[in-house]
Order: sequence, then C-alpha cells, then structure tokens
Amino acid sequence: MGVFDARPILLVVGILLITLGISMALPALYDAAVSHPDWRVFLASAIVTTFFGVSLALMNWGSAGTMTLKQAFVLVPAVWLALVAFGAVPFLFSELELSYTDAFFESMSGLTTTGSTVISGLDTAPPGLLLWRSLLQWLGGIGIIVMAVSILPILQVGGMQLFKVEAFDTPEKVLPSAAGLAGSITFVYVAFTVATAFALWIAGMNFFDGINHAMTTIATGGYSTRDASVGFYDNAAIHYVIIFGMIAGSLPFVLYIQAFRGKAKPLLADTQVRVFLGILCVAIVAMVIYQITRGLEGTLEAQVRYAAFNVISIMTGTGYATQNYSAWGPFAIALFFILMFIGGCSGSTSCGLKIFRVQVIFATCLSNLRQMIYPHGIFVPHYNRNAIPQSVSASVMSFFFLYIACFGGLALLLTFTGLEPLTALSSAATSIANVGPGLGPEVGPSANFAGIPDTAKWLMAIGMLIGRLELFTVLILFSRIFWRS
Repeated sequence: MGVFDARPILLVVGILLITLGISMALPALYDAAVSHPDWRVFLASAIVTTFFGVSLALMNWGSAGTMTLKQAFVLVPAVWLALVAFGAVPFLFSELELSYTDAFFESMSGLTTTGSTVISGLDTAPPGLLLWRSLLQWLGGIGIIVMAVSILPILQVGGMQLFKVEAFDTPEKVLPSAAGLAGSITFVYVAFTVATAFALWIAGMNFFDGINHAMTTIATGGYSTRDASVGFYDNAAIHYVIIFGMIAGSLPFVLYIQAFRGKAKPLLADTQVRVFLGILCVAIVAMVIYQITRGLEGTLEAQVRYAAFNVISIMTGTGYATQNYSAWGPFAIALFFILMFIGGCSGSTSCGLKIFRVQVIFATCLSNLRQMIYPHGIFVPHYNRNAIPQSVSASVMSFFFLYIACFGGLALLLTFTGLEPLTALSSAATSIANVGPGLGPEVGPSANFAGIPDTAKWLMAIGMLIGRLELFTVLILFSRIFWRS
C-alpha cells in the first residue's frame, strides 16, 4: 500500500477557497454601499479565505492530473467541509453574533442547498448577510450539478454510472473535463438566474429581494430574505415565477445544454423528466381535492396555486412556503413527508433520492414480481428504453436501503437530544433529503431551527452533508477496506 497523496485534493480545495473568498467581496461591497458596518467582516473574511486558498493552491500546483479513485472519493467531502467551514466565518463575526454551531449550521444548510435556518428577524437582518446566504446556495447549486455529472458517475455512487459519459471514463480525466463542462453549466445557470430575477422584478418584487430569490430558486435552496418566506408576497405573479424557477432548477442541466445547442428533443423525451412532472401533477391534484373536501378558505385559483407552490417546493427540496402547510391536516403532512424523499432529477440542483432511482427501484421490483409469477420467463428491467445492468440495480437498491437506514438512525439520535417524535422525524428527513423546513409547530414552515439543541444542529449538519453527497462518498471514508486498498 503506497502513501496517500493529498496534493491534488488540496489543490482543488485551494482553488475553490479562492473562489469562495472572491465571492465574499460582493456582500462586502453591498454593505459598504448601504453604509452597513458588516462590510469589514466580509472584507476580513474574504482576505483570510483567499489567503488560505492561494497558499494551498501554490503549495500543490502542478499535481492536478494524477487523481486516483481513492483521491476522488476523499476530494468530494474534503471540498464541501472546507467551503462550509470558511463560509461560516461571516456568520460568526457579523452583527447577528451567531455561535459557531449556528454559523456552521447556516453555512452547511446554504452550500448543500438545504435551506434550514437558525436566523430569526430576516426582514431586518444585515443586507450583506442576506446576500451571502443566497450566494452560498447559488454556488452550492453549481457545485452539486458538476459533481453529479462528472464525479459521481465515475465513483458509481448509487447507480449514477447510468449517466457516465465518454469524457469522464477515468478519474484522471475528471478535472480538465469537468472544467469544460462547468463552463457550459455556468452559462445555463447564470442565464436562468438572470431570467428569474428579471421576471420577479417585473412581477413586483424589489431588486434586492429579486436577486436573492432568483439565486435560491434556481439553486432549489429556499433561503429567503423574509421570515415569512415567499408567503410575505401576496402576489400570484411572484408565486408563478418561482414555481417555474423551482421546476427549471430540478431538471437535468445536461439536457439544457443540449437544448441550447439545438437538440431540444432529449429534454422532452427523457423519461426521468416525464416521471418527475407526472408525480408533481398527481400530488398537486390530490392536494387540491383534499383542500376542497376540507373546506379550506380561498378561491379555486388560490387553492391550486398554494397546493402547486408548496408541493413543488417540498418535492424539489427548495423549501419555500407560502402558507403554514403543517396546519393543513394529516393527509398534507403525510404527503409532504413522502415528497421530501423523492426529490428531482439527477444532474439538477434538486435533492432527495432522485427520480431515476425511483424508476430503477420500481422497474427492478416489477421485474422480480413478474419473475415470481412466471418462473421460466426472462424479464429485464428498463430505464429510458435501455436495459438496466445488474450492477446498477444492485447499486440503486443498496443506496435506497442505506438512505432509509441513515434517516432512521438520524431520527433516533435526534430523539435522544430531546426533540419530540414529529420534530425529530421531520428534522431527520429534511436534513437527509436537503429540503429545508420540517413539519410541526417547532420546526415547520412558520418556525426555524434556532430553538433545537446544539447537539441536534450538529447531527442535522452531518445529515445534510451525507444526504447532499449521496451517502457513499462520505460513509466509505470510515471503511478500513477503503484505506487498505
């Protein structure tokens, strides 16, 4: 067994810390422009973060082309933990004076695009800090897409090898190839963000709120500049713009790139996209019927809009809310709890199990059921009209059961911290699935996570990281076999 070479990992961490440090200059400039004293905090944080980033990059320059499979596995959590740790610094020293636990929780929730928050009084919070929260989610969204289309298929995490492309056949090709792909993704990502911000401004949202909500909508992150989230804006046009933005952020960005190049058919023909939209439609119709039968107040248009907004927000993992859906009744709570786990499409900013895994699980179970009925028959599960390899089925099924096991284990640990059962279950679900608000009065859409114990916040932060990085990339690091190989 050779000595583990961490230089390629440190080089990538350094480059991304430089990017994070430069990003801190934006809230610093905004705070300075509105004469808020927190500009000094962001300037100092930017200098410290950039210094560490430049130091790591210079010390390890020239080592990017030698990455092994083991190094690729270590790279993913190392990058996210480093960015979260430095991203927490402005929260720690800002006017809000958060504890490091709260600052780390907020930073982790931002970069993983979870959207859970411990900050109250968002309406009067420092503007630079609000912008920083949105930037964290926006940057995290880009990182999630690049990771999903370049690194995870090579690592064969949870069936992601279905999406492996020729350019990424080996880990050695990841960095240069991912850089080229990241450029195309960034172009589409920025275009969608600008279009959403402009549409929100036209719909009646002010410029600052529009920019922030556009970034967190496309990133399906859900950080808002208001305590009441999008419910602050009693404006149907704003609600519809965000609905379309959340859906756009939950579809595969690789298909968008193809569409921009004149190949729009794959976006319309992809079964993952069709199933995603189909589940949304069924859930929305069920919620509207439920609202009508319960006699909830509002016109039919309002009931449809509220149902559509909150169903889409939960399933895409965005976490915005227009109303306190925890008070809608037991069916709504049960439906939202299930939708939390499903998530959006692979290769998007969305979260959860991902639609393609739900399809693979369903196809595999159906094939096995037919095999039991007709023992001498040959039944092959299919995805996107292609046969699903046995290795993919096994990988997806393993991922699914590990996902449920991690959720159950986290929920059990959260109950040990003193959280009541519904709060613990929904907090575990919202962490692993990276959704944002929980269910119930304590952590629901009308509250936040400020009141839960610090131990619970650290457990949730771990859950966010594990869920966002697709379980295996984190858990494999605790295996002796991995380090012996």
